[in-house]
Amino acid sequence: MAEKPVTEPVDLPPDAVDSPEVNPSTEAGAPDAAAELRAERDDFRDRWLRKSAEFDNYRKRIERERREQADQAVVGLLEDLLAVVDDFDIALTIEAGPEADAYRKGVELIHAKLNDFLKKRGVTPIEAIGADFDPNIHQAVMHEVSPDHREGEVTGELRKGYMLGDRLLRPAMVKVAKA
Repeated sequence: MAEKPVTEPVDLPPDAVDSPEVNPSTEAGAPDAAAELRAERDDFRDRWLRKSAEFDNYRKRIERERREQADQAVVGLLEDLLAVVDDFDIALTIEAGPEADAYRKGVELIHAKLNDFLKKRGVTPIEAIGADFDPNIHQAVMHEVSPDHREGEVTGELRKGYMLGDRLLRPAMVKVAKA
């Protein structure tokens, strides 16, 4: 029996294995199966990356929309609650006789509880009287000529304005001085 000759391993560059000169299994002119598989792999990888990015964008958009809806629900609730606070403000300005003192104290307690509730939720009133008119937080409903006030100064507050954190919840309805 004849012994098989020992051949030394040959170092080939990685792309040489797929070349038709080294790989005798491919016929001349026939498409290279490995190249087709690589192209298909690259196509699938590209599709996967695109779908991953689309899904990530979708997830972020849904999360943002959910936060905005929750914020809108809170704003709606607080705006309705502010109407009740306004009614209490009006009730507290009515002067009554000594028999109504107990009634007034009850209204003051409810008013204080509502204001505490709003503070806990991050709602703060806008200090308008004496400030310069700012159309971002004030709604001018009246102008009055006043020599005692500077031009554009808020001289009266018809309805309080409120901020929710750094966001305007409701502008203050104000009276502004004219020169």
